[in-house]
Amino acid sequence: MVGITGPRDGLMEAVRRERAEGPGPVEQFMDGLDAAGLRACAPVLQRLAFRPAYLEVASAALAELGERELDWTEEESDLLLAQLVGKDAEGAPHEVQEDFFDLVPIALAAAERVASQGGEYDRARLRALRLLTDRDTVYHRGAEYEGIRGRIDALLNREPAVVTGRLPRHLLAALDDYGPAMRALHGELLAGAGVAEFLGHCALLGKPRATRIWRRRSAELLAGAERGPVVVRCLLEGFLAQEEHHVSELDSWSMSSWGLASGPNTDLVRGLLWAALGIDAEWVVPAVGAVARHAGTGTGGFGGTCRSQPLATTAVAVLGECGGARGEEAVQWLGRLPKSVRNRTVNKGIAKALEAVAARAGLTPSMLRERGVATLGLDGRGIREVPLGAYTAELAVREPGTVALSFRGPEGRLLKTAPKEVREARAEELKEVRAGARELKALVAAERSRLEEHLAAGTVWPAEDWQRYYVDHPVTGTLARALLWEITEDVEEPWTAGLPERTGGGWALAGEDGTARPVGPGARLRLWHPLRAAGEEVAAWRAAVTEREERQPFKQVFREVYPLTPAELVTGSYSNRFAGHVLRYGQARALMAERGWAGNHLGYFSDGWSSELVKELPAPGELPAGEGTRWRARFFVELADEGASRDGVARLCSTDQVRFERRTGARGAWEAAALADVPALVLSEALRDVDLFVGVASIGADPNWRDRGEDRAYDGYWESWSFGALTESALIRRETLARLLPRTRIADRVELTDRFLRVRGELRAYRIHLGSGNVLMEPDDSYLCIVADRGRERGKVFLPFEEDGGLLSVILSKALLLAADDRITDPTITAQIRRG
Repeated sequence: MVGITGPRDGLMEAVRRERAEGPGPVEQFMDGLDAAGLRACAPVLQRLAFRPAYLEVASAALAELGERELDWTEEESDLLLAQLVGKDAEGAPHEVQEDFFDLVPIALAAAERVASQGGEYDRARLRALRLLTDRDTVYHRGAEYEGIRGRIDALLNREPAVVTGRLPRHLLAALDDYGPAMRALHGELLAGAGVAEFLGHCALLGKPRATRIWRRRSAELLAGAERGPVVVRCLLEGFLAQEEHHVSELDSWSMSSWGLASGPNTDLVRGLLWAALGIDAEWVVPAVGAVARHAGTGTGGFGGTCRSQPLATTAVAVLGECGGARGEEAVQWLGRLPKSVRNRTVNKGIAKALEAVAARAGLTPSMLRERGVATLGLDGRGIREVPLGAYTAELAVREPGTVALSFRGPEGRLLKTAPKEVREARAEELKEVRAGARELKALVAAERSRLEEHLAAGTVWPAEDWQRYYVDHPVTGTLARALLWEITEDVEEPWTAGLPERTGGGWALAGEDGTARPVGPGARLRLWHPLRAAGEEVAAWRAAVTEREERQPFKQVFREVYPLTPAELVTGSYSNRFAGHVLRYGQARALMAERGWAGNHLGYFSDGWSSELVKELPAPGELPAGEGTRWRARFFVELADEGASRDGVARLCSTDQVRFERRTGARGAWEAAALADVPALVLSEALRDVDLFVGVASIGADPNWRDRGEDRAYDGYWESWSFGALTESALIRRETLARLLPRTRIADRVELTDRFLRVRGELRAYRIHLGSGNVLMEPDDSYLCIVADRGRERGKVFLPFEEDGGLLSVILSKALLLAADDRITDPTITAQIRRG
């Protein structure tokens, strides 16, 4: 951009005279100027046109200038466009729209002249002006806009001027940090023969999917570009290194936004993603998958607003086009993405991409995902060793899915942290090892979620697939071997449960009574679920797991079940089992997103007073996409008035009904279903989620609620929930404590009642509610507020679930603390105990 030069003072004097005396002075002044002087007047007049008092005079002069044949320079053309659009614009977008035909034609004339001389013009700002002509509010001047649209389109469709050794300005544009960074880092590479033509073609892709014609032309230009595949890889890796920042958006309405790349550079990266699909190299799928994750992750690292939804959508579509061995690798990435991508549109694209890849392979999406789980270099023991000089890094995943990175010294000693010698001399290699550990943790988490989905769906596997893709897999096997499975070899034969146990010739399922059932070639297996088992069998397995101190990757043996109740048979179409609770909305919303429930936000804004959270329950993995019945649950919540956070989002919400719908296949219409028609497993798993939301996010679980003074509300609800009847999850907690407490040092000081764990201390007796963890003191039932220290030592007591600070751990920690109440030193607790 250049500054305003030339006879500015003379022009301003002529403008003032014309306003005072009438037409003539400006025309006379301009007639005395040469071509350079006239061009220097244009930006001054354009700027004046933004001021209502000068609009009439300036627009007339601009119209006269636009009809002259002037040799505009690239800098002058850029200045005229920059005064209309972008951070340096002289007026607001609505002002440009209101006086479009006074302000824009001169800038178009300059760009057209530059184009005729083979020069470069600002395509990004021209594209922004073109979008402005499509606004609904401009159609009252449709005929005039048709003409100006045609002029802009002609400029945008014109092949960019290619100068050897120089990348055109509209490619890797300086509207964000990404473009300038790539130009600075890869200047020599970008100056290669044919690179500008190839990148120019990539920048034309303004939509998620590329046509066959576009892809064919892309392949031709890529083949003709010097080191073309290297260019694609470097620019994609550069995008992955790009952090969120304020991006200048030239859509005339939002001048800047928080993201990864501006509109023009987003289109360029879109083209690079589709071009990469035609490159036969191992890096392609990981790079495309990483772009999908990087762009699809929420702004700030969380939430449903993507860092770049256009690029996330495009990368997912590219993964969906992969086939063969590359298709299996693409499925790995598609399977991991929902863990970090919360955007509903992108997740719908992920589901479609999985179906597309699976259909080409002749498999279901779930079956294909099983075949595509990476090993990340782990051997049969679940270990990967990386030499680091005299030391060896050992990356391992062990049952039930715990990832560990350790270092073995030259004398065989195992270290938990990297020694100084490795940190200093092998820093880059150590960085790669740690990145591998993070990737392994993400993969284990994804596999844990997928297995839990199969548990909820009741998926059945043939023995060969079960052995190859589950118990024998270096990663998935560490999870699968810690879970309880069922086996049968005949439709009429009952299912037999057991834990996987390696035998000389393969695998067997070991029963809780010591028997073992070999897994034969004709067997079929599925994950055991307590809903399908008799009460005696469930109790036996819970006792066995506790006795052996075997922890599972997720809650299976101790899983809560929710059969249909008489009250729900009466309501028929909906469940009120968890209605009427008051939840802390932020915490509840995070849990809902984590468990796959999606819906509108609650808050003090339009349509924010109520929300419907929807979750499609997983279908059995062996069921083809076009067959069978799909189910989804709908959970209704409403805003509970307690003011809003700074962004207007609700602080509290109240719960309402849970309803169910079904459809045939993957594309049928959803229809309401009676609760009696909902499969028991579908009903139980959906209600289990809702119970989790209530159990964790209820204000009754907040021990500080009573201490909020005048800010406190919903006291009646807090009392009833904090010390009321137990939910299914609390009943499981009670049953587990009955097994654990006899092993503790306080066994003679505790007893379980219907709703409480009663603890006898030296100073008082206490009752800890098994649903909320809140404490009442005897004999007057006064409330004792203890804010749980989730890192507090609870002794060497094995917990089969909730071991990482869950409510079972909290209750046990409080019991251990209160049993020795005479040794408590915390003044906030002792003051309450000794009160009265």
